[in-house]
Amino acid sequence: MEQITENEINVQKVLVAAVDLGSYDVRMSLDELEELVDTAGGQVVARVVQKRQSYDSASCIGAGRLEEMAELCRQLDVDRIVFDCELTATQIRNIENVCGVFTIDRTMLILDIFARRATTREGRLQVEIAQNKYRLPRLTGMGADLSRLGGGIGTRGPGESKLETDKRHIRSRIEKLSQELEKVAQHRDMLRKRRKKDNVRVAAIVGYTNVGKSTLLNTLTQAGVLAENKLFATLETTSRAITLPDGREVMLVDTVGLIRRLPHHLVEAFKSTLEEAANADVIIHVCDASAEDCREQVRVTNQLLNELGCKDIPVVTALNKWDKVAFTDEGELEGEANTVKISAKNGTGITELLLAVQNALPRSSTRCRLLVPFDKAGLLSTIRVDGKVFSEEYTPDGILCDVQVDVKVYHMVQEYKCE
Repeated sequence: MEQITENEINVQKVLVAAVDLGSYDVRMSLDELEELVDTAGGQVVARVVQKRQSYDSASCIGAGRLEEMAELCRQLDVDRIVFDCELTATQIRNIENVCGVFTIDRTMLILDIFARRATTREGRLQVEIAQNKYRLPRLTGMGADLSRLGGGIGTRGPGESKLETDKRHIRSRIEKLSQELEKVAQHRDMLRKRRKKDNVRVAAIVGYTNVGKSTLLNTLTQAGVLAENKLFATLETTSRAITLPDGREVMLVDTVGLIRRLPHHLVEAFKSTLEEAANADVIIHVCDASAEDCREQVRVTNQLLNELGCKDIPVVTALNKWDKVAFTDEGELEGEANTVKISAKNGTGITELLLAVQNALPRSSTRCRLLVPFDKAGLLSTIRVDGKVFSEEYTPDGILCDVQVDVKVYHMVQEYKCE
């Protein structure tokens, strides 16, 4: 969205457009679209909304409104038009013919942002698969050189050959990329199985985009991951270990942010990343308590978690940015069970959050103080297999130690427990 010229960066002027069918809040959706444009490096200079019963098959928004858009583009010197819904190739071509401005839709904009921000091999594979799946059905109608085979004389030729060649190339590319992504997914699955084998507990941080998930991870672990006030700052999974108040270690996993009407291709492409939540022992659901559409963000996240099969996993809801909440009606936000108010940026409420995560985790070990007789010192080696010894002190009566004991061996040390 940015054009780099000599010694300066020209921010492109963008007109955003939407068709209001009454199925969702268009104003909030356009606010979000403006944030997406800003993330991509553009500046929204105008909004156009048209109420209709259904999308116009030729131009999406209707001929009359399209003419008004064309006039706005000329007056404001618009560089890009972004629609808040998916467009067909024919609709894009018709809009560009009338307005004379390069036109994209919401999905294409999100894909552009993802393509810019993907840095790991897995992230780039996922984005390219999504881009090709999006592009495949839109080849037809994208210019005369890609026109379909028609009936009668004069309709056969290079156009059809070019179209079919491009389709075959894209299908082949998708298949190759999918195979590469499958290898990466298998490696990720192997790491998950290793964690389970080593009895490593996992807490997945999930939530809407730009609610402060990466900031929370940095606050808890000093991970140093990118945390910007922009949508989709995080595309790759980051894992860091933390110790809970009861001494148990948990692997925190940061995941890609969610968004309303997230394109299906992206959900499919990023499934291997999102599945970290489905394989977690507890989910930390972060939401922006100061956002006007906080409840809608929670609904979108819960819906996707259910689709991923996370219904039976305990959830701790972290109401982030609570220091910015400007109203007193807390009931609206506290409807979720196991809720904690926090500020990831200021560090407030973090202790309460860790305690909530600790209580939500299945009890597999317990922390206690033991006075182990010298002739039973071998028990400490047994404890270390699936537990942890925090400290040990040799006293006249035995070894005084602070330990994390796995439930499987707790019965072996219970009689040596001391206050």
